[in-house]
Amino acid sequence: MQAQIYKLSLDLLQNQTYFQELVSNVKINYYWSDEWDEAFYVRLAQLGFISTSYETSEGLVLLPELQFEYALLDFNNLHIGSKVQKLLKEENYLLSFVTHFDAIVEKIAAHHHKDNWLTGNYLTLMKNLHAHQDEHTKFKLHSIELLAKINNELVAGEIGYTIGTTYTSLSGFSSREKRYNNCGKLQLILLAKHLQKREFSFWNLGHPHMEYKKRLGATILKREAFLQRWQEATSNQQLKDLYE
Repeated sequence: MQAQIYKLSLDLLQNQTYFQELVSNVKINYYWSDEWDEAFYVRLAQLGFISTSYETSEGLVLLPELQFEYALLDFNNLHIGSKVQKLLKEENYLLSFVTHFDAIVEKIAAHHHKDNWLTGNYLTLMKNLHAHQDEHTKFKLHSIELLAKINNELVAGEIGYTIGTTYTSLSGFSSREKRYNNCGKLQLILLAKHLQKREFSFWNLGHPHMEYKKRLGATILKREAFLQRWQEATSNQQLKDLYE
């Protein structure tokens, strides 16, 4: 992590000149804040930050990141492996939305265990954003769920948000049970196909270093190239519906 992390606030982000200075600084990607405010989080997301949390000696802080690189999926580049092709043909699973939010959060915590950043004030903020969906007209937080049809068991899923015509992943999980092998990949494929059908511009997959994102078909974009596409797809656009 960088040697010094600067504090951000909603007031600072209202200054477009200040934000452009952040974009131009190629040595810094992480910032911090002790503001757990919905409007602040939404503003960060709209500008292209992806925010997690970090435990310090003085408590949990918000950790917004203006990434050096982003993994971006254009849906015509989607790659579907043979094992997932088989699962698709069997049609034993169903993709659903925002019906198991609390269960998704619990599964993510159990799955990631020691490195779970979806906790404390951050988790409270996510629950508030989820509860106040109608108050943020250009931002919505979602849970995406893959259910086994035979028993309605939750086997994979994630939380993420829509802004404009984009969808951004935050964190997810998949079952470690052998009978649900490749269901995590299936959830990703079904979501990508759904986003394409709903005519989303692209899927922001965040950090590029996880190999599964490249195997999915994601392209790695530098910060400036990503933000150019991001602004085109999010600025002054009506929020795209993820589901009816």
